[in-house]
This record gives sequence, C-alpha cells and structure tokens, in this order.
Amino acid sequence: MLKQKIHQQYLQLVQDKIDVFQDMISSLTEDSKNDAKGSAGDKHETALSMMHIEQEKLTHKLKESIEQKSILDKIDVSQIHNKIAVGSLVKTNNLTVYISVALPKITIDSQNIFAISPQSPLGIQLMGKGVSYEFEVNSTKYIIQEIS
Repeated sequence: MLKQKIHQQYLQLVQDKIDVFQDMISSLTEDSKNDAKGSAGDKHETALSMMHIEQEKLTHKLKESIEQKSILDKIDVSQIHNKIAVGSLVKTNNLTVYISVALPKITIDSQNIFAISPQSPLGIQLMGKGVSYEFEVNSTKYIIQEIS
C-alpha cells in the first residue's frame, strides 16, 4: 500500500539523519580529545570553541530528528481516515501530502509526496477536512480528492 511505503521511506530518511548526526558528533568529540593532547595556546582554544559550537548545532539537529522519528513512530499507517488527521495521506488535484512532520519531498511509484506538519499553513487548512473540500494557497486552487 502506498501509505505504508511512504511512511517507511520517511522513517528511513529520519533514521539516516539521526545516524549521520550521531556519527558527526562522535567524530567531533574524538577530534577535540585528540586536539586537546597535541596543542596549546590561543589557536587551540579557538579550535576547541569552534568544535564545541559545531557540536551544539549538531546536537540540536539530532534532537529535532529524534522528535520527528518519535512523531512518525506514533502514526498507525493502517488507519484509514474520513477526515484529515495526523497520519493521513491526502491526494488533491495538484499534490499529494502526508500529514506527519515537515520533511523533504520524496517520489514513490512516480508520485511526488510532500510530508507536512499539521501546524504548517497547508496543514492548518487541511486538518479536519474531508473529500471534495476546496481551498486556496498562494492563489492555487486545491480540491481534496482522496484521503487514506
């Protein structure tokens, strides 16, 4: 089923991001340990400070990705929705969206899928709506054709 494929691909995408951030953080930690042994002075302090700032950025991104995965993990993809809710796959005349978390566009079975959060402008428009609902975003008209 398309919704399961989409969900699986987004779970994998988020897990891959988590793995990359964890690897980068441990690599930076290792570099700072090695750097601490070998140098002294202002350059050393600046390098350590830069590594620490980078590590904080990565830690923040890692935390965001873990939160995204947590939201995805709670979605029951076997549930079919009559009204749009978190976990709904929504087909309109112009695009297909997966209501979950904001993630990059993916293509499955030659269809472009956009993962959006329910708090996004489009998500807010869609939540609780049903088939045949019409709305406009950025002067583009949309009609909900299918919800699963």
